Amino acid sequence: MSEIKKNKLRRWKRKMRTRSKIFGTPQKPRLSVCRTNKHMYAQVIDDVREHTLVQTSTLDKEVKKKLKGKTLKEKSKEVGLHVAEKCKKAKIKKVAFDKGRFTYHGCVKSLADGAREGGLKF
Repeated sequence: MSEIKKNKLRRWKRKMRTRSKIFGTPQKPRLSVCRTNKHMYAQVIDDVREHTLVQTSTLDKEVKKKLKGKTLKEKSKEVGLHVAEKCKKAKIKKVAFDKGRFTYHGCVKSLADGAREGGLKF
């Protein structure tokens, strides 16, 4: 097996290990986080209906205005605050945090802290 396939398999296993413990319901949807080298993405998902309730990223027009000259960690916090704001409008108070295959530090932790500051509970 090539090295690339092994790495993809490891990432997939790490993601599935996390996801097997987390499930989004209408009362407590799942806040899923995705991170790239340049951007952060956050979605609030109801797994029962298989429906995305709220989504935001560093590419959203409203968020992008606030991000000039900031690091990815600072951008992540803004995304967390923005997703919490959108959740308030959608009357969502509690979420299950799904970090996916990413470790809970740096940008992922910053996004979680921003969401908590914005009023989400998890």
